[in-house]
Amino acid sequence: MVNFFYELGHGGDLIRLGQRANLRPSELVDFSTNLNPLGPPRWLPSFLAAKLDAIIRYPDPDCAKLVQAIADRFDVRPDQVLVGNGSTELLYTAVRALKKTRALIPAPSYIDYGRAAAAVNLAVDYLPLAEKRGFALDLDALAEAIDPHTVVFIGHPANPTGLLCDSEQLRQVMKRHPQTAFVIDEAFIDFTTGQQSFRQQRPANAVVLYSLTKTFAIAGLRLGCAFAAPSMIDALRRITPPWSVNGLAQLVGIRALADTDYLERTRQFTKEQRSELAQGIGAIPGFEVFEGQANYLLVKCTAGFTAGKLADRLLARGLAVRLCDNYEGLDNRFFRVAVRTPAENEHLVTGLRRAADTTTAPLNKRAKKKPAIMIQGVSSNAGKSVLVAALCRILHQDGIRVAPFKAQNMSLNSHVTRNGEEMGRAQALQARACRVPADVRMNPILLKPHTDKGSQVIVNGKPIATVPFDQYADQHAEMKRITRRAYDSLSSEFDVVVIEGAGSPAEFNLRSRDLVNMETARYAEATVLLVGDIDRGGVFASFLGTMALLAPWEQQLVRGFVINRFRGQRRFLTDAIDPFASLAGRPILGVIPYIRDLGLPEEDSVGFKTDGFGDRRIDGEAVDIAVIDLPHVSNFTDFDPLREEPDVRLRTMRTPDQLGHPDAVVIPGSKNTMADLRHLCDIGWKEALRQLADKTDAWIVGICAGFQMLGTAVTDPTGLESARETEQPGLGLLPVRTRMHPDKTLIRSQGVHLPSQHPVEGYEIHHGLTDQIDAQPAFVREDGAVVGVSSTDGQILGTYLHGVFDRDQFRRWFIDALRRRRGLAPLDRVVARYDLEPPLDRLAQVVREALDMAAIYRALGVQ
Repeated sequence: MVNFFYELGHGGDLIRLGQRANLRPSELVDFSTNLNPLGPPRWLPSFLAAKLDAIIRYPDPDCAKLVQAIADRFDVRPDQVLVGNGSTELLYTAVRALKKTRALIPAPSYIDYGRAAAAVNLAVDYLPLAEKRGFALDLDALAEAIDPHTVVFIGHPANPTGLLCDSEQLRQVMKRHPQTAFVIDEAFIDFTTGQQSFRQQRPANAVVLYSLTKTFAIAGLRLGCAFAAPSMIDALRRITPPWSVNGLAQLVGIRALADTDYLERTRQFTKEQRSELAQGIGAIPGFEVFEGQANYLLVKCTAGFTAGKLADRLLARGLAVRLCDNYEGLDNRFFRVAVRTPAENEHLVTGLRRAADTTTAPLNKRAKKKPAIMIQGVSSNAGKSVLVAALCRILHQDGIRVAPFKAQNMSLNSHVTRNGEEMGRAQALQARACRVPADVRMNPILLKPHTDKGSQVIVNGKPIATVPFDQYADQHAEMKRITRRAYDSLSSEFDVVVIEGAGSPAEFNLRSRDLVNMETARYAEATVLLVGDIDRGGVFASFLGTMALLAPWEQQLVRGFVINRFRGQRRFLTDAIDPFASLAGRPILGVIPYIRDLGLPEEDSVGFKTDGFGDRRIDGEAVDIAVIDLPHVSNFTDFDPLREEPDVRLRTMRTPDQLGHPDAVVIPGSKNTMADLRHLCDIGWKEALRQLADKTDAWIVGICAGFQMLGTAVTDPTGLESARETEQPGLGLLPVRTRMHPDKTLIRSQGVHLPSQHPVEGYEIHHGLTDQIDAQPAFVREDGAVVGVSSTDGQILGTYLHGVFDRDQFRRWFIDALRRRRGLAPLDRVVARYDLEPPLDRLAQVVREALDMAAIYRALGVQ
């Protein structure tokens, strides 16, 4: 029976390989083709998008600009260069142009050398290379075997061995045999270090082939060139079909040749990964590795089983390798593997180890990860967090055990779990949508910026350091390991994971250290949906622009698009959706309407910091509560319950001239108490608040950092928040004094508000230790600890308790107290209930009706 892999001839036929393994081509990891393991350059997708007009014009048949770019890049004359549709086309063309009668091919070598020779009826002789010498080229034997009628084919480096020949000795052989033609194939020369190319110092009887296809991972474009004497270039050109190199390929070639940084990274990356892969395979009993200098390895099975049987077992696990039994001089014990990324190489080594241990039993398919869907956005504030919450609730309603995940969150809005661990508040809300307890594995890394250049780093719920962003970036590898361990642990306990991205996946300045977008999607093998906010305008352009900036492997992860916050009737989008889907190659999977007054906490402070925060029509009499917008405001969701009350007008203010005549002023939490306190004093808030307290009966309330600021001073003896001073005078409205301390308090609390005797609950997140000098206790925890105080008359109130307004009874008492001071009758009853369950159910209903849930379930593989 003919070997299936032999029938393929070359590597890379993923359609047929996938059919054989009952896998989609995208599910295969292709070690059978030797493309750049870095993938195409980052600039390629956007460059192609910008140059698409080239497809409407005939390309330059002479490739003049590309030829000049090649000549400049390699310091040769343009008349010594011919561009072709890949180096293999030039190989076949060169054999015709050389007009020899015999071909001499070292064996093993690239199989198309023999095919090209046979195509023009050359007699083909093979020069066997000794396995005991690692299949190295024997130049003495070569010199003895050649004659003037011969064309010699030499891979430099060779395929499949990856070995470079001694370029100086080979050059001398060529000079001693000027009538013999030599085709030097340097298709993989860019993957080698210390290379000695024949492009420049090239004897007149040599044709040197060079491939940009392999180097820049552009197999679909096909691009190569030949270097030779001008007379040979003319002969090649005369038999080359016109327009063989398309316009886009020519433009890409010019741009690629200028990217020397990519080439240097390619060489270093290939060298490192080749060495590690060779060590990994070589450590497995039953395999011998022939390590060369290129981006692939030749491997021999030495334990009695064939490479064909091994390849079948690997293919069942989604791993495709290149069998070498159709190489002259090799048999069914040999196979070749490409060098790929560290994770993929590790996956191959694991597969080989398992295959070698089970040579008599079928190898099971590799265990797939749990189904996962990831919501990424074309921008920040596109609605990712809310859409994740919606999908979590929908899947829960459908009886699926589901959990949210966000590898890294940058937010000043945090939540404390039952175990006293800190995580992003958005993931806590998403956990509630799943009706599971919030767990720090859902958000293993939380960054809380305290300045424009630095952040507190919270790992697995605990603060570990406060560092500048550049120092944090240096820890990328360790942070990646942390997030992946958290994901693996979390996903093992649930049927589906709904993952949230951050910002946009197409940000050039962040992609090299991505933890939270496409790298997470690839690791989780997640289906990606891109969401865009149509209310901002330009949503279709944002979708296409984002896709154009993604690398090809990233584009493959995107299953479709979701339009968010659409105002109006869906039928007005009908004429756009189908043409757009055709253009983008992916469908619009939903149009979510603009949902007013959703009643769910926001992910970030964008809404809080807008002038319209809290704006809604107030029918009848209401109290005015004004919140000071601090530069480093945190946990602004403390005020969400107040927004639900019909007799509260809630607003933010930045400067004292916006104060007006409020019934209460609230100073919220802050991630940088010292800096924000100094800011308040510098712009006049200290005097304005003192006058407000002295001349009116308005209440002044401080929460967490706001509570600390109300005191006489805040000291920072260890420089936790400030390197400028160790003490900052407070607003002087409460007789308390706070000392910043490196140990962070993280407690979920229940207690009582003493003046009203109403129960309260929430959580504490703070570094300070506050001495309550002559203050009146106002909030007491169940364990008796005082977590809030007031002035003697109750006008000034401070507490460490985030979420203090969540309890309906206390919130109504607080509002009614303000009503009395304003001369309004108290309502004496709960009017609005702050309950997140009805908004979550409402959100799920709206999103379920708007999304193509059947398509999403198909993508997840969940029935």
